[in-house]
Amino acid sequence: MTTVTGRGRHATFPPYLYEAYRATVRRAPLGPLLPGPRTLSEVTGPGPAVSALTAEDSDLTRNAGTGGEAIGERIIVTGRVLDDEGNPVPHTLVEIWQANAAGRYRHRRDQHHAPLDPNFLGFGRCLTDAQGVYRFVTVRPGAYPWDNHENAWRPAHIHFSLLGPTWASRLVTQMFFPGDPLLEQDPIFNAVPTDDARERLIARYAHDVTEPAWALGFRFDIVLRGPEATPFEPPEAGAPWR
Repeated sequence: MTTVTGRGRHATFPPYLYEAYRATVRRAPLGPLLPGPRTLSEVTGPGPAVSALTAEDSDLTRNAGTGGEAIGERIIVTGRVLDDEGNPVPHTLVEIWQANAAGRYRHRRDQHHAPLDPNFLGFGRCLTDAQGVYRFVTVRPGAYPWDNHENAWRPAHIHFSLLGPTWASRLVTQMFFPGDPLLEQDPIFNAVPTDDARERLIARYAHDVTEPAWALGFRFDIVLRGPEATPFEPPEAGAPWR
């Protein structure tokens, strides 16, 4: 039986099987992938989910509905969604989810011995504007342990989901922070095959985005395809909070 170890452009996307990332050993496909029929909801959604967006959805420090503010280092994360020719992609639904400042997700399967923050849901969303720009206010997530290998800790990261006009157009990736010493230990980050492609997963500190005495700014542009494409995850990748 043949194991399928690669997908897409080898200089950009991680293989299905990357043994250092232990979960891929169990879930990597063993044969050629077969396209399945798309359902009506996959080719017509999400529709109403987009229309329900509000300005508060993009402020993760205050969208828990408690009236309080999340604890942690406040940051602004912004960037542009671009196609392979550098053109902006407007009206794209951008969703993010992340651990809180202590490194814990609000998820029943996350049993990390770190405190939950009642004012932090860890989820936000917005639409790109006519120039393909998105913007979130959130807190810098903490590192957290996981059981992939001995003394394994995931570097601070934010999950991104991009959704075009239908559910079938969804793409998922992760954003990391510059200078994080845990990056060289992280098998998910290092599954991306080249230095150039891995660099495209790291946000840049942006002083023009930083607001005085309030929040640090980071810029993270996302390119949907082509040689400069942002590495994306396969839809079935990992537990929902990893």
